[in-house]
Amino acid sequence: MQHTLNQICLGLFLIFFSHHVQAAERPNFLIIFTDDQGLNDVGCYGSEIPTPNIDQLAKEGLLFRQYYSASSICTPSRFGLLTGRNPSRSQDRLLGALMFMSTLDKNRGIQPGETTIAEVLQQNDYQTALIGKWHLGHGNKTFLPTSHGFDLFRGHTGGCIDYFTMTYGNIPDWYHNQHTVSENGYATDLITEEAEHFLKGQQIAKKPFFLFLSYNAPHFGKGWSPSDQSAINIMQARGSDLKRVGNIKDKVRREFAAMTIALDDGIGRVMTALKNNGLDQNTLVIFMTDHGGTYVYGGSNQPFRGAKASLFEGGIRVPCIMRWPGKIQAATETNEVTWALDLFPTICQLANVDTGGLLLDGQDISSLLTKQTPVGTRELLWQLGPHEELKRGRWTALRQADWKYIQNEDGEEFLFDLKADPYEKQNRVTDKPGKLKELQKRRDELVNELSP
Repeated sequence: MQHTLNQICLGLFLIFFSHHVQAAERPNFLIIFTDDQGLNDVGCYGSEIPTPNIDQLAKEGLLFRQYYSASSICTPSRFGLLTGRNPSRSQDRLLGALMFMSTLDKNRGIQPGETTIAEVLQQNDYQTALIGKWHLGHGNKTFLPTSHGFDLFRGHTGGCIDYFTMTYGNIPDWYHNQHTVSENGYATDLITEEAEHFLKGQQIAKKPFFLFLSYNAPHFGKGWSPSDQSAINIMQARGSDLKRVGNIKDKVRREFAAMTIALDDGIGRVMTALKNNGLDQNTLVIFMTDHGGTYVYGGSNQPFRGAKASLFEGGIRVPCIMRWPGKIQAATETNEVTWALDLFPTICQLANVDTGGLLLDGQDISSLLTKQTPVGTRELLWQLGPHEELKRGRWTALRQADWKYIQNEDGEEFLFDLKADPYEKQNRVTDKPGKLKELQKRRDELVNELSP
């Protein structure tokens, strides 16, 4: 009898031990997602703005040269990354920015059934957190991150925020889970401090974690004009940071640079916290931006054509760096064509999580990260919806291998060979009519296929 009890106890112990070893071996995931930061706004991509902490990630990991966001606008970019689905599939047609003060957009956002990577990981024993910007629905609690797979939410729901008051104009928009709270400080620092606190807690946690660290910087702030009784876009750099980039002559670019170096400081603090808490060796860190920068507010995508809210390369080709010691070779680069929709299946593969039954539009690129295995020929489609309030029109773009077709808001068409012409200077619509027709047809097929 005693022998049988011993066997049972040993069996239970082995099951328990095996479960915890397996959990410990599964990697953590930290996505550092920045806002309106273009390719020419990161030091290791050639910018004059110093970003030593982001650059350090590149020295320790893999830098992507042909990495694309899911959209060139905030809301659909986030939808694509978090759901692994093309934003064209979204039930509420989230192809433009949700407007915080719009009556229409109070009832629009990510819907139940539009499964996020956080939900899948949460169901598979991961601790999940979103710190920073959400921008996938606001107001109604069903739109908040805590209703879409995140155990913890600290941050704001609108597209931007006043960096000093944590309000959208004069409306409170700083959340602790499902409730707004008053906060003092500087938004970039508050986001960093929340991340440091979260990572300290993971030192003794029994679960691996998924942290979506979604900085609002270096996006402009949303202040309030008492005289006009309206919200206004405003650059909100601190004086001490402006002094550090005093060599930059252009006023707006200098303000943008100051907000960027504050962001880079925050990323450095987060990476220090990761290391100090013994988490950095088993954490895949992914740094990327939501889309290209906007020149009006100091961003730059040079030498690529276009900017935020366009589908030229400057709007959608973004900085991306991935770091994972011992798994990803340090100081390497790749020219493989990849995009934000690949993160969902890749993370699930690395976490040993089944994605069967989920409709995903990206592909698993884990072998590219760990073995430099090519990903093959890609076909990527983007759509932007019309937005009357922001005076934006409808765009579509299709990249198929090295060819790219664009139709802009005025109906003008472009055809580029990106291998020969990465900066999109030579429109080939006239001398390549067959290729133009082929990509037009394929664009139409995909638009119809992806529409909900």
